[in-house]
Amino acid sequence: MRIALGADHAGFDLKQYLATVLRDGGHEVEDLGTTSRESTDYPDWAMKVADAVATGRAERGVLVCGSGVGMAIVANRRRGVRAVAAVELMTVRLARQHNDANVLALGARLTAAPHAEAILVEFLATPFEGGRHVRRVEKMDRQG
Repeated sequence: MRIALGADHAGFDLKQYLATVLRDGGHEVEDLGTTSRESTDYPDWAMKVADAVATGRAERGVLVCGSGVGMAIVANRRRGVRAVAAVELMTVRLARQHNDANVLALGARLTAAPHAEAILVEFLATPFEGGRHVRRVEKMDRQG
């Protein structure tokens, strides 16, 4: 799977860890930055990943900042992006099954690397259920 990856300074270390996890899992990773722990603005990285997903350059996106919340808010402003900020497995599972979430936002200050890896694996492995959820996802994608 093609995955776009982005982080601000707070998420840099976790992004690096997850990039290795993804590559080791056979995924094609496009790392869109940031490239250091130097202070930077999370909206810049969230929009780069959101654009990659919305245009089809990436099948899914992964964002990392301090909480994951700011990244998800910014990414969701882009039509065709359905980002979920997740700190536990059930949220990401339901977001994939019911909302066809295509961007995962993680909080490096809230989620230890092994747990973030488990959330990421769940995000990638869980299919969209379709059915009654299709019309709802279509409505979301028409908004904005």
